[in-house]
This record gives sequence, C-alpha cells and structure tokens, in this order.
Amino acid sequence: MAGKFFLVPTPVGNLEDLTFRALRILREVDFVLTEDTRITTRLLQHYSITARMIPFHQHNEHKSLLSVIEKLQAGQNLAMVSDAGTPGISDPGFLIVRECVKMGVDVECLPGPTAFVPALVASGIPCDRFLFEGFLPVKKGRKSRIESLAGETRTMVFYESPHRLVKTLTDLALVFGGDRQACVSREISKIYEEHARGSLDDLCADFSGRATVKGEITLVVSGLIV
Repeated sequence: MAGKFFLVPTPVGNLEDLTFRALRILREVDFVLTEDTRITTRLLQHYSITARMIPFHQHNEHKSLLSVIEKLQAGQNLAMVSDAGTPGISDPGFLIVRECVKMGVDVECLPGPTAFVPALVASGIPCDRFLFEGFLPVKKGRKSRIESLAGETRTMVFYESPHRLVKTLTDLALVFGGDRQACVSREISKIYEEHARGSLDDLCADFSGRATVKGEITLVVSGLIV
C-alpha cells in the first residue's frame, strides 16, 4: 500500500502560526522534504520535533523526484514544507503533486499560512475577485506581461523581492497609470509588519526614499475600473 504525501504550510513570520495538525503531521511522517534544511531545522527545533529531512528545492527537484515517488510507493509517508507559507505557491511542490496524482498516490494539502491572503485582505482593495500573478519575469517577457495586465479588472497580487520593489512599482505605474491604487505588504506576521497603501506613484516615492527595504514583499494592485 502506497504512503501519503502531505503539503504542510509553515509560518511566514510568527512561529505560532503553525497549526496543531501541521505539528502532528511533521511528527508522524517518515521524511520531511524541505526547501532549506537550515530554516526547517530552526522550526522543528522550536517545537522539539525530530524528523529525517530530505533537501528538495528548485535546483534538485527534477533529479530527486523519482526517489521521492519510490519512497511513497514503498508505503512511507512524506511531508513537504517550503521556507515559509504553502508549498507549491511560487515554491517547489507542483512536480511532486502531479506525479503523485499520475501514480495514484494520495495527496493531502493542509490549510495554513500563505503570504498573499493576509496581504490581500488587509490591503483595503476589493478582494472578492482577484488574480494571483506571483513573481513577474525579471527580464525576458517582463514588459509584455505587465502590458497584458493593463486591462485586468480584478485585483492583482504579486510577489516581489525588496531590491526589485521600486523598479516594479515604477514599471507598473508607467503601464497602469501612477494613480492606480495599491498596497505594499512586508514582514507579514512579524514584529515590524507593514501595509503601505496609496497610489503607485505615492508608493514609489515612499520606498525610493527609504535607505533599505527588508522582508519579502506582497504587492496588491487594484484592477482597472470600467
């Protein structure tokens, strides 16, 4: 009988955001697939969890996929965690899930932390309909991707790194118009959590004037009003 594959969301900030069910699963499985063993070790040690870890990240996921599936088919239960949030959302996870579905291995995704939901809800921008875009292309295809979204009427959600935030705000303002409303959320669920709200032009001026910008960024941008 094949084992079960669990996708376990981990805190994006405060370690208390890990659910009781996630704790139980991480204690019970045979192996934990982890994006970065150093980060996962800190989490597991905080909760006194002893688990055998297997590195699984974007640089080795194709190479490691077969051995993971073999363990599942041999009846072992595996959990997968990312550095923060829900695996598969702009993080590794999709390839394993697809292969598990193909091979008839049971997949269970626990509900839990993910950065874009609190950012979206706290933005003050309509969230009844939204489009999750994840990370924009860094170079090739970036301009065309942004232009393709200019007429989008749903609220848009992007992930971005701190050092590219100002460039992204500038690029969006050039195509969408500087008066388009947006919200920059950073350090979600941490001590210095911030939700900076305003027009794209205002936010660009704000973050351009800061000496440093820290924390992973979730950017929520209002859709075109028609």
